[in-house]
Amino acid sequence: MKNEQFLRNDQFNFIKRQIQRLVNGHGTVNDAHVLNALESLSIEKVLDLFTELSDAQKEFLNKMVEIEDKESAEKYIGDLEQYIIPFNPPSEQKLKKLFPKVKKLKLPTEGLGYNKMTYLSYDDLGTKKRYIITPSQKGMIGLSGIFEETNVKQICAICNRLTNVGMFLTKTKGETVGTYTKKGNYICRDAEDCNHHLVGLDKMYEFVSNVK
Repeated sequence: MKNEQFLRNDQFNFIKRQIQRLVNGHGTVNDAHVLNALESLSIEKVLDLFTELSDAQKEFLNKMVEIEDKESAEKYIGDLEQYIIPFNPPSEQKLKKLFPKVKKLKLPTEGLGYNKMTYLSYDDLGTKKRYIITPSQKGMIGLSGIFEETNVKQICAICNRLTNVGMFLTKTKGETVGTYTKKGNYICRDAEDCNHHLVGLDKMYEFVSNVK
């Protein structure tokens, strides 16, 4: 199969999770019927992620049911990584369009892992602001808010797992002129780690809708 990138980062993470379940199943279950059912369910869930696949892509994904141990899983995941669609880093001009009201916009640092990224998030420590560039149901958008670190574990509004979080606070215009409404969402303190655990876009869309 040609190296045509067809996987979003969240889809890659979802497939990794299914592969882990296959490895765990083969390590704990001896019943062939149970294992066959696990394999069928796993590949069905993976194929359901896509609306369109080439025959070669489908054949490659179907090979995941051959995985039985950690070694074969690691090799398959390594091969799978080359098909991830990398996040397209925005130019400085694009960033200014995404955040038109920010006069002194801090730019993201270099060396970010765009290959395994669903959304871009970076902090301006001087203003305690967090900037997020994320896919939404209307395309890529920019979100900004005050980010307050906490010492608690809560469910992240983006990746939907219990983890170390901070409070992302946004301010939106209220119904009455001159009034504002503050909204707070717990999100991962470590955005890179959050990207590695995101297995779908539904929670991200819900987060965007709540913030906007």
